[in-house]
Amino acid sequence: MTISQAAANVCTVSALNTKKHQTTNSVESEVIYLPNTDCAIKSQASLSAFTSYRVGGAADWYVAPRNLEALQASLKYAKERDLKVTTLGAGSNLLVSDRGITGLVIATRHLRFSHFDPDTGQLTVAAGESIPSLAWAAAELGWQGLEWAVGIPGTAGGAVVMNAGAHNSCIADMLVSAQVLLPDGTLETLTPDQLGYSYRTSLLQSGESPSPGGERRCQRIVTQATLQLAPGADPAKVVAITKQHKKHRLSTQPYNFPSCGSVFRNPKPYSAGWLIEQTGLKGYQIGGAQVALLHANFIVNRGGAKASDIFCLIRHIQHQVQEHWSINLEPEVKMLGEFQAACG
Repeated sequence: MTISQAAANVCTVSALNTKKHQTTNSVESEVIYLPNTDCAIKSQASLSAFTSYRVGGAADWYVAPRNLEALQASLKYAKERDLKVTTLGAGSNLLVSDRGITGLVIATRHLRFSHFDPDTGQLTVAAGESIPSLAWAAAELGWQGLEWAVGIPGTAGGAVVMNAGAHNSCIADMLVSAQVLLPDGTLETLTPDQLGYSYRTSLLQSGESPSPGGERRCQRIVTQATLQLAPGADPAKVVAITKQHKKHRLSTQPYNFPSCGSVFRNPKPYSAGWLIEQTGLKGYQIGGAQVALLHANFIVNRGGAKASDIFCLIRHIQHQVQEHWSINLEPEVKMLGEFQAACG
């Protein structure tokens, strides 16, 4: 499916169709169909199924547009109702509060499109494309550059926002440009320099301005990205290297329980996992949340965990590492919604 870049057919909110039904917990919810689009905005939608941790409360409103027109219509809906907008990709680097998220949650996971251009060696992908799937597709074509990404459990849009990386490579190294949608529904193309990339972050994640004017302009939503790869290699060799990276990830990181991936950024010259392990926290558990036995920079949901369990375990790890090493571990996982300031 191609993501259209036309700005036409952005619906007016005055023509909404609304249906109501009872959820399993007897809370009345609404489904609002935006005309001239295929998107339905749902109220009180549980987010636990849309995060890799399998925890989290409900979104006040939730929509998963399948094309740019529907995405623009969703933003227009939020703007006319003065709703805060939260963007959700694959949910693999998120911790959503048990209290849920206020405003409108826009999931970009259904924005799908990819194009390998053999003349330029560039790969253009929509925000919802799976990073591991792209890595395998590039390898099978004999295109080098994405082998490292085969174990990144996220989408192209999320990878651009957080500067995803592994094995001494990252998105910033190969990004040509990113197309973003502004709050007014218009599109803007940004270069890596404009995105202010640094280790596992960008100006898109921090909410700072990627423009020289310096004004704080939030709610940019990545719609697609163009990556520079190197075609022409032997596909068998690229596939073999990709398999090695995948095997390494499977042997060193826990995949048997839900997790968000790495919880903390590595405070150079140390690795967060090593610091946590040396502090004696491997296997430490709060409720259903546990510091993984295989890799200490992972917190896994052993079953029945709440977001508050994971949040309190994160705070406990930070406190213990600070006490032992005088190092403040900075979370890589993004926390959405309200969390208690103190854990009992």
